[in-house]
Amino acid sequence: MLDKSLPIALVATEVAPREKKSLYPEPFAARMEGRLKRVLGDQFGLSNFGVNLTTLAPNGASALRHSHATQDEFIYVIQGNPTLVTDQGKTLLSAGMCAGFKAGTGNGHCLVNESSELVLYLEVGDRSAGDEVSYPDEDLKAVYLDQSWQFLHKDGSPY
Repeated sequence: MLDKSLPIALVATEVAPREKKSLYPEPFAARMEGRLKRVLGDQFGLSNFGVNLTTLAPNGASALRHSHATQDEFIYVIQGNPTLVTDQGKTLLSAGMCAGFKAGTGNGHCLVNESSELVLYLEVGDRSAGDEVSYPDEDLKAVYLDQSWQFLHKDGSPY
């Protein structure tokens, strides 16, 4: 059924940024200060996958380096030169480049802005129930339950 309260189209850069800078618990949330997310998919009532227009200030990071057990992810660089950090090392990206991260590979990844210019990119990911995220560089793991993330230490104790 058509929800007439949802927009047909909108200007992505005019969507208000997400108020909460990060879902991570401290001390990790503070490390996302240079990141601004505009949650686009929710504007249209999308529930099977998420779409974000993300801006990284100089020295900003997309996320802690991580890998998903069941959720695929995809990014497309619109502006700037982010550095993609994976288990293979660092790869400099530029506008027009894209990268995909298949679920279950264990290849930890994130983007960092090591430049002096803003980076703008589109990120797309599915919302598979029961997903787990591992963070190879941190004492952190996340579990997606009841449409929200729960953050735990690697030993399973809560933050």
